Amino acid sequence: MIIDSLMSRARAGIAKRRHYNRLVAEIDSFTSRDLADMRADRSEMLYQVHKQIYG
Repeated sequence: MIIDSLMSRARAGIAKRRHYNRLVAEIDSFTSRDLADMRADRSEMLYQVHKQIYG
């Protein structure tokens, strides 16, 4: 039981990290011009992604 719980938590953590890394890579791929067109701030976007994934 304990091992199953640990494995489940580890899998969930890995899935969160993969999702986070995918979103960060997408944000990092935006040029400054793209961000200006969207009226977005890269650091704010990264903050919001982290907050969304990890709470």
